[in-house]
Amino acid sequence: MSLAERIETLPTGPGVYLFKSGAGKVLYIGKAQNLRQRVRQYVSGGDGRIRIPLLVERARDVEVVVTKNVKDALLLENELIKQHKPQFNVRLRDDKQYLMLRLDPQAEWPRLIQVRRFQRDGADYFGPYTSSVSMKNAVSNLRRIFPLRSCRDAVFRDYARRERPCIEYEMKRCAGPCCGLVDRAGYAELVHGTTLFLRGQSGMLVEELRQRMLAASAGEHFEAAAALRNQIGAVERTVETQQIVAERPIDRDVFGLARRGGEVEVRVFHVREGRVVGSQGYGFSDVRIDDGEVMSSFLGQYYAPEEGRSVPAQVLTAAALDDAGAVEGLVSERVGRKVEVRAPRRGIPAELVQMANANAVLGLEQRLAARESLDAAFEELRLRLGLAAEPRRIECYDVSTLAGTLTVASRVVFEEGQPVKSDYRRYRIREAAPDDDTACLREVIQRRLARVEREPLPDLLMVDGGKGQLGVVTAALVDAGLTVECVGIAKERDAESPGSRVRRSGGLKAERLFRPERKDAVLLPANARGLLLLQRIRDESHRFAIEFQRELRSKLNFTSILEELPGIGPGKRRALLRQLGSLKAVRAASEESLAGVPGVSTRDAAMVRRFFDGLDSGREGTGPPSDEA
Repeated sequence: MSLAERIETLPTGPGVYLFKSGAGKVLYIGKAQNLRQRVRQYVSGGDGRIRIPLLVERARDVEVVVTKNVKDALLLENELIKQHKPQFNVRLRDDKQYLMLRLDPQAEWPRLIQVRRFQRDGADYFGPYTSSVSMKNAVSNLRRIFPLRSCRDAVFRDYARRERPCIEYEMKRCAGPCCGLVDRAGYAELVHGTTLFLRGQSGMLVEELRQRMLAASAGEHFEAAAALRNQIGAVERTVETQQIVAERPIDRDVFGLARRGGEVEVRVFHVREGRVVGSQGYGFSDVRIDDGEVMSSFLGQYYAPEEGRSVPAQVLTAAALDDAGAVEGLVSERVGRKVEVRAPRRGIPAELVQMANANAVLGLEQRLAARESLDAAFEELRLRLGLAAEPRRIECYDVSTLAGTLTVASRVVFEEGQPVKSDYRRYRIREAAPDDDTACLREVIQRRLARVEREPLPDLLMVDGGKGQLGVVTAALVDAGLTVECVGIAKERDAESPGSRVRRSGGLKAERLFRPERKDAVLLPANARGLLLLQRIRDESHRFAIEFQRELRSKLNFTSILEELPGIGPGKRRALLRQLGSLKAVRAASEESLAGVPGVSTRDAAMVRRFFDGLDSGREGTGPPSDEA
């Protein structure tokens, strides 16, 4: 049965439709009040709107799921998009998690905690924040007004045991609950004020503070009244720095949209009490559906319950929605109150949408400019490295060791210049000697190539190292009967004084790139786009390996840590503990004392001693692991 014939058999009620390829892969998922009419519009293009000709060319079948109403269809559409990840749908990426602030009012002494995922745990979530800098600035300013504690529970208990507050109390950034310097009722008021402020309800907050100030003054508690007066002033000064966009104090989310061909940018402004308190931009590529469908699908995913976003009284959109009533009903049902969803045409609401549109245009232009720069970087690498195609997907491997012990390796993956963290891998060395860098790399590459059926090879495989490391990779590829472009990257050093610092050019590190069967290194300018991209990927691989090594090194159970050393098995560990008496004694023992333990060879003793020496020096010079990018 042809696709046209299949359409005539579809029901005329509401539901969800799924366009599929000849292989059964889901290409596009949509919802409709009348399934037969909507799918017919896609195939015929009779309504004059932007449709998806490429989709129709590739589609060989359409499957439908009938629902009671369009609202249920919207819910089902969102779930199916997350499940199938269709190529032609606009969808929010699960791997892009913005920062949020979590505040659990049920905790004994609540505090603001930075998180990246919303959970249904009864706590309050605020945000999202597009950068850690903006979030930290917001928290820093807020703690000067409502000084909640910031310390972890273990630190809190430690200061409570000492009965002496930390310097945060002296700086008036903490009320000192650990030492009883604020009672529970007073601390609860700080939590309540923090909640109102972060929700954008500054008017209600100021009014509550003013009433409490008047009550304190009437009761002749003048110090408390003065403190409340200062809080009111601080709140008002902070609110004044926010942009006023409407005279009426209405809470709104305003969605603007810009597009250029298949490139679409959606910009959302969060307006609380007539002031813009935050915004985010979302970019999508290869979008072939019209603006109304883009906005409808986007809103359904944006306000999904699992996202945990706050829902205002009004949602203003740049494009009219065919199913605005369904979206409105779904969002209203979620929050238990009426939420208006509309595309305004005049007045202040229309001006807000125009402002969001203007910012969406700016965001789209910046994204396209960045893409052009990225395209230039790919083309530069293709030409200078002699690659068969542009390296759109790059894997990089790095081996990290600590004084010849605790050796680990990492793999990072970048696609279209962006990290694909779901494809990152961390490796523990199983067979190779931990102090043999090339043997460790060979083991890791062989384990990677053994999974090529489940994990296809990238456009470019990169290793942190020179000719030796690159030779290991090419040999492993030959043994496996596989072919892939590969490159090694190594810092260039001054030839006149080997072992000296890395040579620099214009303040940037000079690098050499090595290719198989090419005698001389490829030298690119230090500010070349392609080189900067490879450096970024190599540095991310190094960071990821070091982070894994730090996790292993931070274990307090040294018996578990010794498991990371090849050759030191359960029998030798028991012998060390039995002969020397304790873990502390094992750590302090000399190499000669370790070699004197039955079953422990001089090589084993040297490895254990080197391991603990490196562990101690690493702890002295290592800070906390860096956050992931």
